[in-house]
Amino acid sequence: MLSFLPKSPSEIQDELKAKFKAKRKALKLTQEQLAIKSGVSLGSLKRFEASGQISLESLLKLAFILECLGDFDGVCQQKEEMPKSIEDLI
Repeated sequence: MLSFLPKSPSEIQDELKAKFKAKRKALKLTQEQLAIKSGVSLGSLKRFEASGQISLESLLKLAFILECLGDFDGVCQQKEEMPKSIEDLI
């Protein structure tokens, strides 16, 4: 079933922690290696992968090392206004 409701913050948090963990593993980095390369404490990284809790600064540091920092460029961008009816399209 398709859902037209936006994702909840906790759903997004769960998706992010899973994606970051998968990306770390794809790059064959241990948690310890990623912590050292990013400057994020090992404890913070472990907490993030377990619960999704992390500071924005630490998240961006991890994204830089995991080569996905550019993915944040689209956050809060102004979107084109969608037509309200078929007549508006014509």
